[in-house]
Amino acid sequence: MGVTEDLADELARDVIKAIEATGDEELVAEIQKVLGAGSQTAEEAFLTSVRVRRANIKARAYLVERLKKFKAEKQAQQSSDG
Repeated sequence: MGVTEDLADELARDVIKAIEATGDEELVAEIQKVLGAGSQTAEEAFLTSVRVRRANIKARAYLVERLKKFKAEKQAQQSSDG
């Protein structure tokens, strides 16, 4: 990645952590405004990184739940077989 993307991604990670800690979903919009006032390129890179990281978090959580369900079904099947 380039400097813009690296910095935007680092900021996105920090903002996501802050949202997890505070529950303040408005942080993304507030940071977007600050970045946009100085650099539209940085703003776009930040928003892209936030979207990609949040989508990844949701997808991983879904995967974990699917695996838990699979393991529970497998255990139930083994219990009924044995």
